[in-house]
Amino acid sequence: MKKTILAIALFFSVLAVQAQTKTVPSQATDKAPDEEESLAKDYLSQIMHVAVSATSNMKLFSFVYDWIGTPYRFGGNSKKGVDCSAFTKQLYDQVFNLDIKRNSRDIFSMVSPVSKDDLKEGDLVFFKIHSRSISHIGIYLGDGRFAHASLRGVAISNLDDAYYSRYFYKGGRVLEAFKKDLPTTADNGDTPPAE
Repeated sequence: MKKTILAIALFFSVLAVQAQTKTVPSQATDKAPDEEESLAKDYLSQIMHVAVSATSNMKLFSFVYDWIGTPYRFGGNSKKGVDCSAFTKQLYDQVFNLDIKRNSRDIFSMVSPVSKDDLKEGDLVFFKIHSRSISHIGIYLGDGRFAHASLRGVAISNLDDAYYSRYFYKGGRVLEAFKKDLPTTADNGDTPPAE
């Protein structure tokens, strides 16, 4: 319900900006797409509690927004239900055009470790929750926030929350060597296999 109300509010905001630009001389109408993107950035940064300056990848934030609230389902890989690694795989496929592995431990083998302080938008965050091995994964958004498929469904959480801080293992950035070797969606046209 909140998403619907917020989407309607954003829609009317965009309409208001478009209505204002129609009365401005034609030179100013070139700025309308920039203003719309700025409005979208403002909106998404407020929803996800991330500074506007951190929202440089609108495709990433739009993808996360579209999946928020999707229920958790172990082994699931669709909006009917998804687990953490499938959500991450889908995001990397659709946002970064990279076909990464399906399991969080296998994905960790594809990254170079990054400290919590050096995380950047789109980096991966790994957790060892009640386990000696990696058992959870998410995507870093900025300002300590990350998107993931938790037991509550796809949500945005804070790395500094006591629970996630306790189980945080490492951050990771996909290695350049893997980026070159990985098939991209543009190369193979396939969707990730369901597991």
